[in-house]
Amino acid sequence: MSQRIAALLALAGFILTVMGVWLWGGNLGPEPGSSRVSFQIATGSTGSLYFPVGQAIAGVISHPPGVGRCETATVCGPAGVILSARTSEGAADNLRSVNQGLVDSGLSEGDVIAAAVNGQGVFRRSGKATHLRIIASLFDEQVHLVASAKSDIHAIADLRGKRVMLGGIENTGAVMRTRAILAAYRVYRVRVVPFESGNAAQLLREDKIDAFFTMTAAPLDSVRDLIDQNLARLVPLDGDGRERLLKQVPQLRATLIPAGLYPRIGAVETVGARAYWVTRDGEPDPLVYGITRALFHPANRALLAAGHHGAGQISLYQAAANPPAPLHSGAARFYREAGILP
Repeated sequence: MSQRIAALLALAGFILTVMGVWLWGGNLGPEPGSSRVSFQIATGSTGSLYFPVGQAIAGVISHPPGVGRCETATVCGPAGVILSARTSEGAADNLRSVNQGLVDSGLSEGDVIAAAVNGQGVFRRSGKATHLRIIASLFDEQVHLVASAKSDIHAIADLRGKRVMLGGIENTGAVMRTRAILAAYRVYRVRVVPFESGNAAQLLREDKIDAFFTMTAAPLDSVRDLIDQNLARLVPLDGDGRERLLKQVPQLRATLIPAGLYPRIGAVETVGARAYWVTRDGEPDPLVYGITRALFHPANRALLAAGHHGAGQISLYQAAANPPAPLHSGAARFYREAGILP
């Protein structure tokens, strides 16, 4: 069977699974003798990276009745579990909601999780988030500093006095991270454009901002379009400022935006972090064990990749490495059985 046919079959199976989830979530109800278990994933806005990744994860793990691929119990989650992606205000909001028991799980970056666990940054007022537990490390994200091609911004120091969107609304993980970056590079005077002003890429097109920060799994379509049309460039994060930043925020690490992901752009030095799937300590051990086992079943890799390129990077090899919060007991049990934890 060719790779193209296999990919098409995988995508078809994914669509059938999602249709099954939708139907059972409507008027059909669960099969007699079975019970439905709802498990939400807080993501971000519908235009964010996290929303389609959450949808992809929900599609492969949900186990409604009548879906043939779930007849092999370890391919899907526990019988009756229905996962769903819900929108949110982003990584920090997801962690607050999970910690307070308002949502079952959420997606967030490692540096934001570390701040929540330690009660730092945007979590200083609310205090330490003691109930957060890691299900899995998912994929790498890279900070993109995108500058207008018409500007004279070629290094982060050139942002002084410029119109800059920091990447989110106040009290979010994105803004917390960007302010830490600017402080590490000793750039204290920028003209902050509020996130509520509109889409950053569109504002740059309209010459209403000079630069913006975003953190995502590269490539990001909107940034690729700007670069392809010679409207923007990527600005590196390197040098002494990066060294200071990494000492201050250990969950960030030096990384590259690889060459070739954006038109005519070579490798760009920057910083990044891992994205994680987080739940609450009170979620049942068997449920989280079954969800984790399904997430890393080899049969689901093609389905995850078909759902979103970020989800396609999910790998058991890095799933339990250097978690910024304790692993959930159910997830840890699966990792021990899989041989990646002692």
